[in-house]
Amino acid sequence: MNRKELVDAIAGKAGLSKKDAESFLNGFIGAVTTELKKGGSVNLVGFGSFKVTTRAAREARNPRTGEKLHIPKRNVPSFKPGKDLKESIN
Repeated sequence: MNRKELVDAIAGKAGLSKKDAESFLNGFIGAVTTELKKGGSVNLVGFGSFKVTTRAAREARNPRTGEKLHIPKRNVPSFKPGKDLKESIN
């Protein structure tokens, strides 16, 4: 499912216009992004949790040349599905 299909699905399920569904989706993505940038998390009971995790710095190797590379520490977004979501897809 791509973004347009998601907007169409939200509009159909919620009885909204496609324009309103697009605004909702943009607002949701913006709110989650802003909270994660601040270092917080977003918990949607039954659906899941969005949070930021930190990957430690590490040494890696270029498989083509064998050259060693340093990969710096970085923050990455993560999603942990909730119990209801897990149960609904199994």
